[in-house]
Amino acid sequence: MKIKALLVIESCNPELSSVPLVGYNFYKVASQFADVHLVTHCRNKEALERAGHTSDITYYKQSRTEVFYYKLIAFLTTFRGRTVWPLRHLLQFPIYFFFDRFVDKAFSKSVANGDYEIVHALTPIMPRYPYSISAACRKSKRQAKFILGPVNGGVPYPEAFRSIGRQEFSYFNWIRSVGTWLVPGYRSTYKNADVILTGSSYTDSWLKNVFPSHSAKMHLMYENAANEMFYTSTAQNGEGAERGGFSNDTSNNPSSTFKLLFLGRLEPYKGCDMVLEALSEISDTDKKNLQLTIVGDGSQKKQLMDYVADNKLTALVNFKGWIPHSDVPAECKDADLFCFPSVREFGGAVVMESMAAGTPCIVVNNGGIGEYVTENSGFKIEPISREHVVQQLAEKIRLLKRNPKRLCEMALVARKQAELYSWKNKGSALEKIYRQAITSVEIDPIEQVTQG
Repeated sequence: MKIKALLVIESCNPELSSVPLVGYNFYKVASQFADVHLVTHCRNKEALERAGHTSDITYYKQSRTEVFYYKLIAFLTTFRGRTVWPLRHLLQFPIYFFFDRFVDKAFSKSVANGDYEIVHALTPIMPRYPYSISAACRKSKRQAKFILGPVNGGVPYPEAFRSIGRQEFSYFNWIRSVGTWLVPGYRSTYKNADVILTGSSYTDSWLKNVFPSHSAKMHLMYENAANEMFYTSTAQNGEGAERGGFSNDTSNNPSSTFKLLFLGRLEPYKGCDMVLEALSEISDTDKKNLQLTIVGDGSQKKQLMDYVADNKLTALVNFKGWIPHSDVPAECKDADLFCFPSVREFGGAVVMESMAAGTPCIVVNNGGIGEYVTENSGFKIEPISREHVVQQLAEKIRLLKRNPKRLCEMALVARKQAELYSWKNKGSALEKIYRQAITSVEIDPIEQVTQG
């Protein structure tokens, strides 16, 4: 018998990336084992309908005042073409407040009457947002279980990269602590929760420190996963003879190209500039038959293009700009090595996706991405200093270009390891959590790779 579930996902959109896409994928997998009613924002309606979701959805319709206010804060929190995110999150809270009030008024009675066994609140993913509907679960005739998360965020910049943090307006991060004490309903949300899913080890530790009496209810579940379209590559079939265009037998194919990929926003903290700097440091011999594709856009693009021209890397580097998410699997599968030295990444779905495509990854060991990659599926670089990261990037690129066999071995492990990161696997884990919560059985540890 299907579980009756109410999913509260303010951002739920199959046509966007990041949080809206994560919200949608959770909705999609939950709908496979539960009788789901979704409550979301009206801005997602057209995309959800194009994806075939036309029933069992309640949309919150914002007022003209809210539309005007959002445009105002978008203007106020944009500085020289970049968003001051800590300040925008603070100023956006009134908009979320109206959505939260709508959900509570529209569904508290039905939840209290026992119409739902599970109430699951997913987005915003940030751990400082309250859900008023959680109180109705406590009054429910059917004893509806309130599940929160995965919640994720708050990862600090490494000490050696504080200057980049300042470029990203990290000096406003003190604002985040305000929610812990001043946001109405924030603390009661965690008190009312039956299960709290945490999206990274950092956030898990942070929340357990803030709410030590609720630690037993907290369980690590990464917010991201990879779609099935990424799980197709030569490596998955055990062939491993070729990654992208790079042959395992370079003696028979001396002209084969070693393909590097960077995919993400072109902002200082993402580290694309460090990948380019690493390329400039390797020898002309190692540059031969090497290609870097950069997918993405951002405030740093002109600076990066100028660096490429000034350092005679034009023949090696291809700037592709933004591409639809549906085209990302092809880029991941075509690459031999994914270089993503982001210094502050609490989610990093693109790393999971690259691994699912059988592409080993080089990452900086800070935040979520440092938890996905192991020593057998890629490399993790400690954020000791910028110079250290650049030097290690150059060294690992040289190492794998000269050792195709090891590259192929890593590709096989990455693909196998990524099976734990599929939405199919996450759906199975979520169903188990729902059923154990309903029956008040202690939640089992969620199977996922977290070791280095």
